[in-house]
Order: sequence, then structure tokens, then C-alpha cells
Amino acid sequence: MSTPGTFSIQTLGCKLNYAESSTLSRQLESAGWNVAAPDIHADLYILNTCSVTEFADKKCRQTVRRFKRQNPDAHVIVTGCYAQLKPEELSSIEGVDIVLGAAEKFHLLAHVEALQIGIPVDAVSRQEIDNHTEFHTSYSAGDRTRAFLKIQDGCDYKCSFCTIPRARGKSRSATIDQVIAQAHELVEAGVREIVLTGVNIGDFGINPVDGSRETSFLELIKALDQVPVDRIRISSIEPNLCTDEIIKFVAESERFMPHFHMPLQSGSDHMLKLMRRRYRKQLYANRVQLIKQLMPHACVGVDVIVGFHGETDEYFDETFNFLHELDVSYFHVFTYSERSDTFADQMTGQIPMQTRRKRNEILRDLSSKKRHYFYHQHVQSQRLVLFEQKTIAMDGKKYVSGYTDNYIKVNCVKSKEIDFNTLEMVQMSKINASGDMIGDRIDQKVYI
Repeated sequence: MSTPGTFSIQTLGCKLNYAESSTLSRQLESAGWNVAAPDIHADLYILNTCSVTEFADKKCRQTVRRFKRQNPDAHVIVTGCYAQLKPEELSSIEGVDIVLGAAEKFHLLAHVEALQIGIPVDAVSRQEIDNHTEFHTSYSAGDRTRAFLKIQDGCDYKCSFCTIPRARGKSRSATIDQVIAQAHELVEAGVREIVLTGVNIGDFGINPVDGSRETSFLELIKALDQVPVDRIRISSIEPNLCTDEIIKFVAESERFMPHFHMPLQSGSDHMLKLMRRRYRKQLYANRVQLIKQLMPHACVGVDVIVGFHGETDEYFDETFNFLHELDVSYFHVFTYSERSDTFADQMTGQIPMQTRRKRNEILRDLSSKKRHYFYHQHVQSQRLVLFEQKTIAMDGKKYVSGYTDNYIKVNCVKSKEIDFNTLEMVQMSKINASGDMIGDRIDQKVYI
């Protein structure tokens, strides 16, 4: 067996990708590989890709070329969604040694060993995604403050704009016992907040072979509520799967945070139908209403797409007005980009890119106002803040940032009490000119 060297993993895209990259990194380290220091060339580069937008594809190609500039002799392996969707395109990039599809990425060590000892390997190792029903557990826990725990993968939905079912395959999940065991591992490692992540986590418990339901997301979170971790956060959940029972359970739980992120995509029922979404805007509004009724302090985040085929000015205005009236806290706004081999690829009614970008700016401005209003509602209130190891210089002082249970980012003056991975009670005192919340620690130790 050859001697391991240094490696570097770069991750593009979502929290799920970061969880999987962290697992791949642990595999390499357990085999004797060392993580390369930042800005120092490595012997092995791994790129875990995203392919949600055309920009993600472009960034992937640029990153591979940067690897080879850093070390022309290094091996380069590319995996992730882009690798599953367009393996031949990736393998044609000069310097790429192997492209690993969705089913092959967790067998990384075998491919690395083959490269090292000179065994001939296929440039592309990939199987058809519909044949992939195996679930691989993953989590990221690099800084101990927060860990992203993968509970589910794949998606059985067929939204007209989305390539993810083709990149990740059928919905499949860990077992509840597996999730609980990994949650306990994270607690023992000092993690204070666990974020549940996946492609469509509300569909937790689906059997990928026959599509039957073996358990549910509600059953999972009830079991997780018994794990002795300070915080559990739900990363993103479809509005049609964020049931009243789930909302009520979170409202009564001390571990689950009052923070929901639900993709909306459009505030027009006509556009939702074109997008093949499984709900209409009234259901979304009902979900938000119940959340705010039971948890008035809760944070509600929204995903929205602008410029999808057929989005006239009238339909965009419908989305704007719906979001304007909705009691939500912030948006993630995405400018639609065409993706090949989707239902939308055959649609007419393309929107000029200039119009798409203008609509993005309009909604981002509205999001900023929503966020400021949400923050303003909590000025002079007191909440627990989990602090992270981030120091910010402002007004000649050093501040440390952290998040409240309801996802307000708070900056407090650094002190011996306020440090990395500490939970402190903070009074939120003001919003500064940059829109950041400034807080003051209350002289009361709440957690050791």
C-alpha cells in the first residue's frame, strides 16, 4: 500500500454537500491522509459539486483548473450532483482523474488507492441514479458549535425546474436508530446544535424500493427530542410536509428551535402549477399563520425563484404582494437558470435575463426590510445566544457573533464569558447601521 499524503476537499452548494464532504474527509484521515493547510498545495484534491444553477457548473470548472495550477502533479477527483448529471463533461476537463457518481462517492478510498498505486481506473465511475437505493449516513462537525446531520437523501418530487431527483435519486433515509446514534456521537464530541439536513427531509421514512412509508419525520423528531443536546434545528422542509402536528411539536419542545425554512418558490398559484409544486399559496399562508400563532417570536425563512418561464409582470407582482403581506423573516432569492433535461426545458415563455435580475433585486430589497422588521421586534428582548468563533472589529472593539434560538444573528463585545461554543443570555440592545443586532451579555451564567 502506498504512503498517504495531503488532501484538500472543496465543497460547492448545500448543507447536505458539506455534511457528506466532512464524512469523506474523516474517511481519508482514518486511512492516514492529512488535511492540507489553507493555501498550501495538496497531493489529492476532491471537489464535491453542486449543479442547481449554471453558475454552480461554471464555478466547478474554474475550481478544477485552480487545483491544477496549485499542484500540476496532484490527483483530482470530482463527485457530487454535477458529477452524476454530466460525468463525461467533467471527465473531459484537463486534469480530472476520476469522476464519481452519487452511488460511488462513499467508496472514495478504493479509488484513491488505485490512483496511488497505478492501477488503471475508469475516468467515470457512475451508475444510473434510479438504481441507487442505498443510504449513507453523514455529518459535519468541524467547529463543534453546530453540526449538519444528514437524515435523508434523494427526492421523489418532479418539480419542473429541478435536476436534483436526477442527481440524487429516489427519496431514502437513515433509520431512526441510526440518526439517534449519530446525534449522541455529536453530543459526546461537544456539539451544541444539530441541524437536520437532506434533500426533502419531510419525506423521511420512505422506502426507496417500493415507495412505502416505514416511519415519519414526526416520529423522528419526537425521538430526537430525548437526545441531550442543547439545540436541534430543522434546515428546510416543504410546506406540504410541514404539518400542523410538526409545528405544534416544535412549539412545545425545548430542544427544537422556533425556526422554520420553507421553500415557497412563487406566490402565484398559476406559477406554482407550472413549477409542478405540490401545494398552493393558501396552504403556505396557513402554515406561516399557525407558526406565528403558536410561536410569535419564530423565524420563518422563504426560498423564492424569480424569472421562471411564464412569469409575467402580473404573476411577479402577485408573488411580491403575497410576500409583502406574509409574516416571514427573510428570503433566499434565486434567479431562474435553465437546466437541461428538466420539464421546464421544453417550456416556452422565457423571461429576459435583465428582467430576472431586476426582479431578484426587488425581492432582495423586500427581504432586507422584512429582516430588519423582524430584528426590530426583538430589540430590548432577552434570548439565549450560542456564540461562534468569529471575531468582528467594530467601533474600536472586538465582537463575537452568535445566533439566538429564533435565528437572529447577534454581535456582543468579546469577553472571558463570551467565547467559542458558549450559550449566554443576551439582551438585544440595538440594530447598527449595517443592520446587525448588537447585544449585551446579562450577568447571569445560564449554561456551563
